[in-house]
Amino acid sequence: MDLNSLFNLNGKVAVITGGSRGIGKMIVEGYLAAGAERIYISARKIDQIEATVAEYGDKVIGIPCDLSSVEGCTSLAAQIAEREEKIDILVNNAGAAWGAEFGTVTDAQWDRVFDLNVKGLFFLTQAMYPQLKAAATFERPGKVINIASIDGLKVNPWPTFAYQSSKAAVIHLTRKMAAELIRDNIQVTCIAPGAFQSDMNTVARDHAEAVGKGIPFPRIGSPEDMAGLAIFLASRAGDYIVGETVACDGGIVHGSLPGNSIQP
Repeated sequence: MDLNSLFNLNGKVAVITGGSRGIGKMIVEGYLAAGAERIYISARKIDQIEATVAEYGDKVIGIPCDLSSVEGCTSLAAQIAEREEKIDILVNNAGAAWGAEFGTVTDAQWDRVFDLNVKGLFFLTQAMYPQLKAAATFERPGKVINIASIDGLKVNPWPTFAYQSSKAAVIHLTRKMAAELIRDNIQVTCIAPGAFQSDMNTVARDHAEAVGKGIPFPRIGSPEDMAGLAIFLASRAGDYIVGETVACDGGIVHGSLPGNSIQP
């Protein structure tokens, strides 16, 4: 058994939405280290894309895109299809969060979160299905990795009603998509991150030490933690994992004793 062949991504072409910062950027760096041939990243802000491409070089190609609409999803898929006949890995990481007290939540705020976190994830995967199917074989399945959140597995104390609901939807949608796409040798899995430094989790970003003290394994997640799991799921090592959601959270969901106050 060759350990390197289990975990490398040599020659693979990946698409990582929201890949210019935060968790998406951690996965970009990990995939490059694992040997990915090319990585396409998308984001809404051109300056962030340009900075990430400049940092990592020619193997990373940036395409500005708003994936909160079906048109944005089909546009991104079409632009990639012009460059690539096959896509080995799709990481649906782009997401939005919104917090508002129960009595003040508006339908526009709700739709903003669900349009990107759930609808965009589904319709981008649908639009990229031909390229994913073209790459997938029984010996080397294609991979779709959805990024949810531990907030889809447990209730947090903040008024993020749409966000928590959308991430729970992503987890169940992962199961449904997995059951459908496995027939085409495409394996769908999900990562539920806990506390990682990102613009989406400003508490963990700005107060890492304090947040870490409230986690069973007392620190916040590192880029290596996220990249390692994403590499595992995308590589040969993860070829028998179908429809599963893996919490990457230092034990917040499954390692906390009753009565503990976890506030990541």
